[in-house]
Amino acid sequence: MGISIYIKEIGRGKDGARSLTRLQAADLLGQVLDGAVSDLEIGGFCLAMRIKGETPEEMAGFLDATHARLARFPDSGRPTVVLPSYNGARKLPVLTPLLALLLAREGLSVLVHGTATESQRVLGSDVLAALNIAPLSRIDPLPAGQVAFAPTELLCPGLKRLLDVRRLVGLRNPAHSLVKLMNPCLGQALVVSSYTHPEYAISMAQTIELMQAHALLLRGTEGEVVADARRMPPMDGFLQGQRMALETAQSGTLASLPDLPKAIDAATTAAYTEAVLAGRQAVPTPIARQVEHILQLTKKMTSAS
Repeated sequence: MGISIYIKEIGRGKDGARSLTRLQAADLLGQVLDGAVSDLEIGGFCLAMRIKGETPEEMAGFLDATHARLARFPDSGRPTVVLPSYNGARKLPVLTPLLALLLAREGLSVLVHGTATESQRVLGSDVLAALNIAPLSRIDPLPAGQVAFAPTELLCPGLKRLLDVRRLVGLRNPAHSLVKLMNPCLGQALVVSSYTHPEYAISMAQTIELMQAHALLLRGTEGEVVADARRMPPMDGFLQGQRMALETAQSGTLASLPDLPKAIDAATTAAYTEAVLAGRQAVPTPIARQVEHILQLTKKMTSAS
């Protein structure tokens, strides 16, 4: 039936727009992901939501639609840590691969997923490739103690198409938020989510609560889910949507700063990552704390199951 009925509700401007119910939001995005609507309707949806902003109820509906269409990894019987990696590096080295490998070293299954949403940034997938971690081409069980990278198009081609709209119109759309919250695993998974602007901390936390998800939510680095190596961000944990404060933010930079590389290209970042893993460089304190919190949350998930 198309999505024009929904666009009429959400497209009335910042003050006149009406929010959708969770079921309506799921129906809307489901049609978009299935390719059942026109490019003009998709553009209208993206621009309307950009002006209005997503409510937690709408985001939960978008996630419902996405999860129903994801190619999901089988249940391994143990928790998997999910790390979205979409923004890449602009000023600082992208250390999401370092976080992933530190977690895998602790015996966890780690799934990184992402695609290029920025043309001028160094991507986490670029660094993973420099570390000889190639993208997956099919959905197989995830082994313990290893890092796997799944391109978004492997998980959901329709979601990749929606993310690519940004390249045409220059604005983010709800897909850029939901990829940081979605769970591509059938078994237990801890989704590490991040925000850049403080107002998203509230809405993302409310969405995680609605989804009754296991998650770690923090202020990330340039849109990536890894803690800023130079300062301690706030971190909150969620188990089945129940929130717990794990780390309070420290104002300013750390007293002792890590020796980060000046260049942010993939090869230099990969070399720095290998140096940290080999013990030649110290693990930045905020990232070490993030690893500790993730390990504690996955242990609680295991003991509760």
